[in-house]
Amino acid sequence: MKTTVEIHDALLEQARQRAKATGQPLRAVIEDGLRQLLAKPLPTKKYKMKDCRYGNPNGPNPLEKYSWEELRDIIYEGR
Repeated sequence: MKTTVEIHDALLEQARQRAKATGQPLRAVIEDGLRQLLAKPLPTKKYKMKDCRYGNPNGPNPLEKYSWEELRDIIYEGR
């Protein structure tokens, strides 16, 4: 398929030099570059959870006195 793309002059010159050095057509060099780029996974934006803390961060931990089983029972109480 034919298409028109604007490429920065210096980048196009580098692609032409690579094509000449490897004996490939310019089209093949450009296609190889696109294939390499498209083979990489898209970067994922890390989710940042909103800070919903309250109380004194240096104070005692009010949950420390409970075991996991007790915490679970408190969380699911009435369900």
